[in-house]
Amino acid sequence: MLPLAGTAAAQQPAHQQQPAQPKVLRVALTTGIDHLNPFTASLAASTQVGRFIYEFLTIPSADKAEASPALAESWTTSPDKLTWTFKIRQNAKWTDGQPVTAKDAAFTFNRMLTDETARTANGNYVANFQTVTAPDDSTLVIKTKAVQSSMALLDVPIVPEHVWAPIKDLNDPKTDDLSVVGVSDGPYQLTEYKQNEYLKFKANKDYWRGAPKVDELQLLIFKDVESAVNALKQGEVDVINRLTPTQFDALQGQPNIATNKAPGRRYNEINLNFGVENNENKPIGNGNPALKDIRLRKAIVQAIDPKTIVDKVMGGYGQLGGGVIPPIYSTYHWDPPAGEATKFDIAAANTALDQAGYVKGKDGVRVAPGGARLELRLTGHANRPFDQRTAQYVSGWLHDIGISVKQELVSDEELNDRTNAGNYDLAISGYATNPDPDYALALHTCAGRPNAEGKGATTDTFFCDQQYDALYAQQLTTTDPATRAGYVKQAQARLYSQAVNVVLDYDNSLEAYRSDKFSSFTKQPQPDGAILEQTGYWGVYGAVPAGAEAAADSGGSNTVLWIVIGVVVVIVLVGGGVLIGRRGKSADDRE
Repeated sequence: MLPLAGTAAAQQPAHQQQPAQPKVLRVALTTGIDHLNPFTASLAASTQVGRFIYEFLTIPSADKAEASPALAESWTTSPDKLTWTFKIRQNAKWTDGQPVTAKDAAFTFNRMLTDETARTANGNYVANFQTVTAPDDSTLVIKTKAVQSSMALLDVPIVPEHVWAPIKDLNDPKTDDLSVVGVSDGPYQLTEYKQNEYLKFKANKDYWRGAPKVDELQLLIFKDVESAVNALKQGEVDVINRLTPTQFDALQGQPNIATNKAPGRRYNEINLNFGVENNENKPIGNGNPALKDIRLRKAIVQAIDPKTIVDKVMGGYGQLGGGVIPPIYSTYHWDPPAGEATKFDIAAANTALDQAGYVKGKDGVRVAPGGARLELRLTGHANRPFDQRTAQYVSGWLHDIGISVKQELVSDEELNDRTNAGNYDLAISGYATNPDPDYALALHTCAGRPNAEGKGATTDTFFCDQQYDALYAQQLTTTDPATRAGYVKQAQARLYSQAVNVVLDYDNSLEAYRSDKFSSFTKQPQPDGAILEQTGYWGVYGAVPAGAEAAADSGGSNTVLWIVIGVVVVIVLVGGGVLIGRRGKSADDRE
């Protein structure tokens, strides 16, 4: 007789188990990706991809965000502090099997020294380098022209020389191909990318720290945060950040969902187009020429109320703005003294404009001394609730001082194009910052401005000021922490005094995750820091699947998929700075 269907299966031993399903971490992304190429990637999410797939010489630690070993096991400096020697670990491999050596690091930095495009994302770190050599496979020697206080935390991903050396044009679209960026030495390897939809990663089994506890990482891209929140509720994604206060409050106490509120490293701002120029001091863009008048800019700043933004837009989940370095980095944070702080005062702003000769017309709109009506464009992200609500408040305040505002909230790509080219009057923007203040300050130096072709920029405001640049140079060459902090604060005070931007607030990181899928994530700093948008990869690298504690040493491959939904900025996942990341990124999503 023929056996009955299913009999053979029924006779299998009862204890026989099916192959374990891969553990997948799905991250909702609501910000955009400009490049996978680490030399040109500027948006926060893009720099996060670089942090996942490439190792750095050192990395901010998970506990205190201080310099800790990564590709470099140790580092020393000469008595004059002009020569730095990094000892490269010998057990690191590229995912194609080639060993990672000091020569890869030397190639990375030398490419930045000799190729302007290679300096797009992190050029400030090498501007003071004199030579970079690799005497042997485990030794990297960097000599600087002057003392450089940021040497222990160079936020530059190290790339494989054998992959990148043949590439002559770093603007070539193929530098974003998986055939190039798919060779990595970080905790994950990028395996698939579909623009505006997703990125997929698999765990690097040979990662020197050990493979992550998840097998796949997915970065899933959403067009808005509300869609991502719904996906979290439905169990379609596992972790999300950049929640609005309303969304964060609504998720608290929901079944199988845990929330996390942490001090943030981002600031939100409004940039004023004061007549921006490129690095050849040639005017660019189509900003309203009236904004060249500092009296007008100061009146606009006086008519904007950051406290209302914190209370009404941020729902109290933020801190009042001041300098460009957030309070999370308390050593370098600066708030204007009481006598220097610009206080919200509509009446005083009106008086200042009257005295400056900006006369109100019959319709209430002022006219500049040259006869032009004060009509300003305010641009920002169309899909970001913060921009939408902030634009409404700012428009109302400026109306009250006789300035007509046209809101132009556009797509991430359009916003990026406009701000990079100087085609704006007022722009809602923001940056993520790093533990070391150098990058945050470099965003406002003359050297950070784009060249005549609009490339090579690492600027936020297009600011160029000799006094500011001198303070920036002093902080970079000062190794005494207290003295350096003094210069850092003076530089922020100088920037503040010129009214080229208004730092509105420092966001709290508002996050949520599926507690039925993941029991914990490594936060930075510990114990109450953020899961995503770190200055490292700890959050996704340290993700622990629910029930996985007992099997922590079971081994197995790990793949992570990350989803990003297009906004201009950074920061968005783990790590990211910086800062308040780099021009080429759009407002609010830069790192």
